[in-house]
Amino acid sequence: MNERTDRIEGRNPVAEALRSGRHIDKLYVRRGEKQGSIIPIIRQAKKLGIIVSEVDGAKLDEMSETGSHQGVIALVPPIEYAKLEDVIAVAKAKGEAPFLVALDRINDPHNLGSIIRTANCAGAHGVIIPRHDSVSVTATVEKAAAGATAYTPVIRVNNLAKTVDELKEMGLWITGADAAGDRSIYEADLKGPTVIVVGSEGQGISRLVAEKCDFLVKIPMKGDVNSLNASVAAALMIYECAKQRNTF
Repeated sequence: MNERTDRIEGRNPVAEALRSGRHIDKLYVRRGEKQGSIIPIIRQAKKLGIIVSEVDGAKLDEMSETGSHQGVIALVPPIEYAKLEDVIAVAKAKGEAPFLVALDRINDPHNLGSIIRTANCAGAHGVIIPRHDSVSVTATVEKAAAGATAYTPVIRVNNLAKTVDELKEMGLWITGADAAGDRSIYEADLKGPTVIVVGSEGQGISRLVAEKCDFLVKIPMKGDVNSLNASVAAALMIYECAKQRNTF
């Protein structure tokens, strides 16, 4: 039995976890918090039968991974990563062309959380991360995602290059973000079953994954710097895809 627990920190992430029905083992609240957005959090937790424990702020600081708990920390079982075939099946059951975001070597938890949040806002069906050489879903990721991990499936795979092959066999088109791309994101056709691949700021997409992409596209640059934060690049790609698919 796996008795390890993870943490969700911050008022909005905890509120979203409660709203989504995610299992919460226990809620820790800073003693004396009696106003603002913490009130409906405590009320909903008690309604669901979750133990709410008031503790000193120093105790929360000690427990916190993010350093920004906003007076509330939820103890939860480790996140259950989704299965690729299940996510594809859900998209098709909705009558929608699958829309996934694959992340190659993203090691910054803030970037991962931000990308999951953007993927949720734009209607992507899931986010793929590799098991190795990539950050997993941690408390910092949960905080940066602002509750989006409760709604957007995260799929963790052993080998991203092999997974790209599997996705292509399923009929999805793979579009990688790369400064060496032969067309801009605004010239690419992202309407059909699509996987957007984004790499890390320092390394970009790995050579093998890039070679397996159907297309490599670039984000036009006009300023004096020639790169974007990974989460910003992903957001531009994701929203261009959502725009072409008439998601909104």
